[in-house]
Amino acid sequence: MEAKKRGVILMNLGSPDSTSVSDVKKYLKEFLMDERVIDMPYLSRFLLINGIIVPFRAPKSAEAYKTIWTKEGSPLIVLTHQLQQAVQQTVHVPVTIAMRYGNPTPEAAYQALLQQSPDIEEVLLFPLYPHYAMSSYETAVEYMKEVHRKNGYTFQLQTIQPYYNHPEYIQALASSIQPYLQLDYDHILFSYHGVPERHIRKSDTTGCHCLKVDNCCNVPSEAHKTCYRHQVFETTRLVTKALQIPENKYSVAFQSRLGKGWLQPFTDKQLEVFPKRGIKKLLVLCPAFVSDCLETLEEIAERGKETFLQAGGESYTTIPCLNVHPMWVSVISKWINQFNQGDTEMLLH
Repeated sequence: MEAKKRGVILMNLGSPDSTSVSDVKKYLKEFLMDERVIDMPYLSRFLLINGIIVPFRAPKSAEAYKTIWTKEGSPLIVLTHQLQQAVQQTVHVPVTIAMRYGNPTPEAAYQALLQQSPDIEEVLLFPLYPHYAMSSYETAVEYMKEVHRKNGYTFQLQTIQPYYNHPEYIQALASSIQPYLQLDYDHILFSYHGVPERHIRKSDTTGCHCLKVDNCCNVPSEAHKTCYRHQVFETTRLVTKALQIPENKYSVAFQSRLGKGWLQPFTDKQLEVFPKRGIKKLLVLCPAFVSDCLETLEEIAERGKETFLQAGGESYTTIPCLNVHPMWVSVISKWINQFNQGDTEMLLH
């Protein structure tokens, strides 16, 4: 029996096309108008974003992007391309990339695969989000499905499920952290992207568990399959266990909040109080991201460092995202090869 003709799309968040205020405005509008990011009625969302948030935020964001922009362009886009190229060298199916917002679009990714393989039968969507969240994994997957449906493509679309606790992902993440444990440090901060608590409740498939049961993230529940809070705690637990980091040497915090009612504790507030608690030498990583981007390079590595040192900290080291770490490339390639051999254990249908 002849094997199916398959292809793969690595999907990341996205970035403005340039650091110009007009390109940043365009990007922010697309991003913030997503109903899974700011989940309020359309008209209210439109007025808030176009009348208040974007006009005030775009110039500041443009300046922030300028501090991390490379001659090749946006770090997130560049790193995703590098990941695609590294993976492509080790698999026998075409691999391309798509962004949820900005370029390359889902249509462009689908067309790229069709150009390489016009009679393609099955496409694997690989979201570069280890954890399930409405505003990241879910919106990426649903948007790709929507574009697939609207364009009437004849090939099937399959999706990698969140891999926050997969042993091979955990091993790759632990391997990327390991060298930094040789440094003299007091504490490791796992800084995850924040989400509103209402998103956690909305994603609760049981309707009665998340943020409603005492110690809900540690009480087994079907809700954990779509609970971002549980999943980031689980990633942290598994990685620190693999690296044998004692419980008193690490903690979790949440960054990038926009408004009230977001998951706590907040990363920026923790960075202010750590030195007062005797934590003077800090390691920080951002495992919600697999590619370095504005939130890791500017918010954490630049502004976070400034906050910590001004509060009395002595040394501050940011551990890079997985990016193109050889073990991460190897894990992605292995999962793609399994898919190409018809092994659907990692897939959602």
